[in-house]
Amino acid sequence: MARTVKWTESATNDLEAIAEFIARDSRFYAIAVVRASRKAAQTLRFSSMRGRIVPEMNSSNIRELFLWKYRLIYKVTHHYVYILAFIHGARDLKSLIDLNAEF
Repeated sequence: MARTVKWTESATNDLEAIAEFIARDSRFYAIAVVRASRKAAQTLRFSSMRGRIVPEMNSSNIRELFLWKYRLIYKVTHHYVYILAFIHGARDLKSLIDLNAEF
């Protein structure tokens, strides 16, 4: 079943901040990260359960994909995949976002 992928405002802001940071050194790599992140998110339409369960959470519906040193964190519902966060892997996830928010 195909699900609709929706980026939350928070995740969009995360991606923009990371792109701006990378662009300080390389606009090329900043664009590459944005494109790869968007493409990875869209692949979740048909294979949303393929990412690993986020270890900090106790829910099989909150998963993540790794892109370089970043974590694309998402929540799977019956009809949607919500992109919740795009963060550096070294960041403390629990202090950054409430992943149990309802959509």
